[in-house]
Amino acid sequence: MKRTVAVVSAGLGLPSSTRLLADRLAEAARSELERLGSPVEIVVAEVRNHAHDLVDHLMAGYPSPELRDVFDSVAKAHGLIAVTPTFNASYSGLFKLFFDCLDDTALTGKPVLIAATGGTGRHSLVLEHAMRPMFTYLHAPAVPTAVYAATEDWGRERDSQGALLERVARAAREFAVATVASEPPAPVSPYRDPVPFEQLLGGG
Repeated sequence: MKRTVAVVSAGLGLPSSTRLLADRLAEAARSELERLGSPVEIVVAEVRNHAHDLVDHLMAGYPSPELRDVFDSVAKAHGLIAVTPTFNASYSGLFKLFFDCLDDTALTGKPVLIAATGGTGRHSLVLEHAMRPMFTYLHAPAVPTAVYAATEDWGRERDSQGALLERVARAAREFAVATVASEPPAPVSPYRDPVPFEQLLGGG
C-alpha cells in the first residue's frame, strides 16, 4: 500500500538548514518505507511560503484555497515529519502558528518525527520540552528518537556528521515502522451533523 508522508519545514532563510534537515529526514524515511515494501509519496509544506495566509486565517477564521490544500495534504498523510528552527529555547512562532491554524483533529493518531535546528547543541531540549508536549496535546504520537542539528553538525568532514546521520537513520526507521502501521483518519464532512433549520431560527 502506498504511503504519504507530509513534511512541514518552518525554516526562514534561503538556503535553510531547517529545510536541509527536513529533506534528509524525508529521504531517510523514504528509504526505510521502501525497504519495508511500501511505496511512498513525499509532500513538503514550506511554512514560510504561507506566512501571510496563516496570519489572515488566524484573523478571519478561514484559510485561503492554497492554505486549505496544504492543511488537507497534512491531514490525509499517513505520517508527518515536522522540523523547526529554535528561537528562545522553543519552536519558532511561524511553526506554532501553522499548527495553531491546522484543525485540532487533523493529527490524531498520526505518527510524527520531530526535529529542530539551532546554533548550538545546548538548545536541543526544545525537542522534549516544547515539541513533544505539543504533539502529545494534538494526539499525534511522536516516535522515540527526535533529531536536533546544531551548526557544528553540518561540517564538511564526514566524521563531523556521523552522529547526526546516525540519529537521522534511527529516527527514520522508527518513523517508517509506525507509518506502515497507521491509517489516516477518514475525512469528516462538515455537513454530517447539520443544525436543524428551526434551531437556527430560534438562535440556538
